[in-house]
Amino acid sequence: MALVKSDREFRHPGVTTIDYKSLDMDRVLTAFLARLWHYGRSSVILRSSDLSIDGYTDTIIEHPELFSEFDPGTSRRWLETHLLDLVNRGKATQAVAGLRPLHGFTYRLRNARRSRSYGADEQLYSLLRADQGSGTGALQYLREFFFSGLDAVTGKTKADGTVDVDTQALINLTTAAKESITDRKSPDVPVFHQSLDPEASALLTEDTLRLLYHKELIPRSVLVEYLKILFAFHLAVYQLRCVKLLPDLVAGEAGTRPASFFLDVAAVSGTPTAALAERSAASWYGRFPEFIRATFVVRKLDDFARSMVKRKKISAPADGVFHVRDLLGFLGKDFAHERDQFAGARITRIVESIPPGEDDPTDQVREFGLDDFTTYIEMITTYRVRFHLGYLRECVDSLLLKNRPGAMIAQPKQGQRRFILDSRLLEVLLQIALLGPDGQGGFRTVPLRVDEFLDLLRGRYGLYIDRLPDGDGFGEATIADQAALRANTRAFVDRLREIGFYSDLSDAYVTQTITPRYVVGTAPEPGQQ
Repeated sequence: MALVKSDREFRHPGVTTIDYKSLDMDRVLTAFLARLWHYGRSSVILRSSDLSIDGYTDTIIEHPELFSEFDPGTSRRWLETHLLDLVNRGKATQAVAGLRPLHGFTYRLRNARRSRSYGADEQLYSLLRADQGSGTGALQYLREFFFSGLDAVTGKTKADGTVDVDTQALINLTTAAKESITDRKSPDVPVFHQSLDPEASALLTEDTLRLLYHKELIPRSVLVEYLKILFAFHLAVYQLRCVKLLPDLVAGEAGTRPASFFLDVAAVSGTPTAALAERSAASWYGRFPEFIRATFVVRKLDDFARSMVKRKKISAPADGVFHVRDLLGFLGKDFAHERDQFAGARITRIVESIPPGEDDPTDQVREFGLDDFTTYIEMITTYRVRFHLGYLRECVDSLLLKNRPGAMIAQPKQGQRRFILDSRLLEVLLQIALLGPDGQGGFRTVPLRVDEFLDLLRGRYGLYIDRLPDGDGFGEATIADQAALRANTRAFVDRLREIGFYSDLSDAYVTQTITPRYVVGTAPEPGQQ
């Protein structure tokens, strides 16, 4: 049996714009920079040939007015080790994807076919844009940060001495190559759907603003790495929240249950704490098949709604797109007859496509006596779930930075996935948590006890360390679980000490205060707000 394209079509932009593939955050951020510059649109780059390490080196040597006294050999090594994003680094098949996204116009110097973002850049922009109504303007602050040293209108370099040497080198590279590159915004105007989880959009916006508040204190390259980790974290958690939310919405439930994850801080396989983190990951990844089914429901309802518009049964939306919650309204009784007619025609086409003598893999589905639309969804889900399951796992793994710096998930070669809290991710969340309102519309450093930070991780992000989540694969903690939780809490304090945010003042962690690495504004004394 071979499904036609209209049956196989799966993704709906109201759920996500991400094409479920393994993602690289350097490439996601590079594509996102183009959207920042073109206010939401992607870029169309015209260039005569692919870029190579030698090509970058030649650009430097050919422009001594921009790169004074640069040695070719040294420049090539510097580019390869520090400034270039390479595919298959160190292998015979090594090739250039582009420049590391340390400055805005680096998106112009990328090889698009090796620097694919698979729609994650659009999803990130959409999430940040969704909270623009609050007046926070995170997109504008990101634009100012990444395109610093440039005139916001003309894109020309401003000689104001406000950028560091590495950033200036990247600006000079893009300036030198400008004559050989045509960059224009895409003619396609993106349609941004309503966020399935507005709370997630608001949280991403606030976290981004808090992190950018450190831009005068944290070295630019470090802050860009922090932003990549933050964006990957939020994209991953948003996707997982949708994995839980969408089936609830399709089932007609409120879909407001919080998402929670238990993290193994020590990140050591085979411990009782690791077993709890494995259980947490298994609970979330186990939801993927039902999410795939729910996504098919939304996509096929979109097909159904558009067919109704063509037959003048309903009017098209004012903005031309059907949003997810609007589509779910077509599951109601008022549309049952039309819906089953639509699905029945597709079922007939699928059945007739089965060659004579070949077993029908959906026979069992049709024996359940379900309505035609539900039968159609079960048929295509049964046939396609394994295909999408592999890609969805791969995508979420990559957004959780599996086995990489900043990871929230780890998996040994012969073991199970488990949620972890890598030191780099912990650093990012600490920089954000240690800021509070200064009473004048900005932020200042605030003191934070260890137990307060643990409360914040639970309440703000659903990250559990010193206790078990209420649900999401867990019930009442056993005596063995309590011992594992105490070990995890000790590992958490040790990790704070290792990364320089904590020094011992007391054995009781409820009286221990986290030490900020950077002081923003006037920090109040412990116990003051």
